[in-house]
Amino acid sequence: MTPLIEIKSVPIEIEMKVSHAKLEYTRGTADLEISRSDGGLSIKSSPIRLNIDTFEARNSVVPTTARSIQEGAEKGKQAAYQATATYAQQGQLLLKAQIGQEMVTQFAADAMARDVKTNVGIRFIPTVPAEIGWDPGELNIRFEMDKMNFDWRLNRTQFEFVPGDIEISVTQYPDVVIKYIGGPLYVPPSADPNYEPVAVKA
Repeated sequence: MTPLIEIKSVPIEIEMKVSHAKLEYTRGTADLEISRSDGGLSIKSSPIRLNIDTFEARNSVVPTTARSIQEGAEKGKQAAYQATATYAQQGQLLLKAQIGQEMVTQFAADAMARDVKTNVGIRFIPTVPAEIGWDPGELNIRFEMDKMNFDWRLNRTQFEFVPGDIEISVTQYPDVVIKYIGGPLYVPPSADPNYEPVAVKA
């Protein structure tokens, strides 16, 4: 008698993918920018400066109002001193005068001799020289050479760590396949065209 049922077992199928860990990096780059600064020549000079102060020289010829008042006051003071000295001298002469001596005529002669002036107050030449000073000159020369400017721009190398990975996938699940491999079943059995009755007689 042949079997009527066939049973098959389908095993599970698993697919596993492994990615190894890796270290990725990007290369560093360098950029160079060059610029030029122009130099030049600069010259700065200042000439000799002459300073002439003629204030006192002009005052000696044509005095200012303040100077005239000051000189007038000084001359008045000197005149008062001279008059006092003259009166004292004449008093001494009068005390020593003798009978018959003409003192008035002598006093008049002395006064006239004293009033004779050779300087009439007209002055053309200054009696005080002008003050002269000077500042030395300067000469500054500055020279600058051309300059080259280098500007480096560096990008550092960057590292990136990629960890490993394990991927597991089921491509086929387990299964049990039951298959009937026998022929058809007839009910009643006598309906089978190949039916052979069973002999009941021995």
